Amino acid sequence: MLEIKGLSVKYGHIEALRDISLTIKPGRIVSVVGANGAGKSTLMMTLAGALLPAAGTISFEGKPLPRRPHEVLGLGICLVPERRRLYANLTVKENLQMGAFLRNDKKGIADDLEAMYALFPVMKQRLTQYAGTLSGGEQQMVAIARGLMSRPKLLLLDEPSLGLAPLLVESVLDAVVDICSRGTTILLAEQNANQALEMADDAFVLETGRIVLSGPGPELAENPLVQQAYLGIKH
Repeated sequence: MLEIKGLSVKYGHIEALRDISLTIKPGRIVSVVGANGAGKSTLMMTLAGALLPAAGTISFEGKPLPRRPHEVLGLGICLVPERRRLYANLTVKENLQMGAFLRNDKKGIADDLEAMYALFPVMKQRLTQYAGTLSGGEQQMVAIARGLMSRPKLLLLDEPSLGLAPLLVESVLDAVVDICSRGTTILLAEQNANQALEMADDAFVLETGRIVLSGPGPELAENPLVQQAYLGIKH
């Protein structure tokens, strides 16, 4: 579905990503784990079209990835950004409707709204509430649902567990597994390495802009280097 070859991204003279290569197959959960500053958000924003590569290629379904965010979204790639970035002064329903701004199928949008309420039942109780007044966990659910309203083929989730209580983290990540089971491919960037690896079909460990390890998620979770660096397990 998505193929990255030799990708480098710079902020001025600082190289945030260096020679990244990875492949994402359809219908899978792919996790990218790494410490804060490793380059996870840079990778996500580049795939969403918000940052331009300094080198390398990105192809989606066999074609070069467009350079502008709305064109990337139109192809079926949607980013749910770090820290949610909801429209705080719009209601929950208005935020969800904004996720479908490229669509004009009114019945399909109405059906998808109902599907979002089924996926995250708490949202139906908050439809007329301003998004800025929701709890962190509720905001994350709205952010994911807003992304899904674009009917993405590939959903990019940047740190969905950030700032959430452990019980809410479990609820949000369970929803991610559910979303994938319904046919949406997931690329998940997470500092919460333990759960991100356990739930991933494929996983990559990012350090200072480079991929240093890759493999099946549960297999990487058992790797002594990963356990020591990211899971706090000493050998």
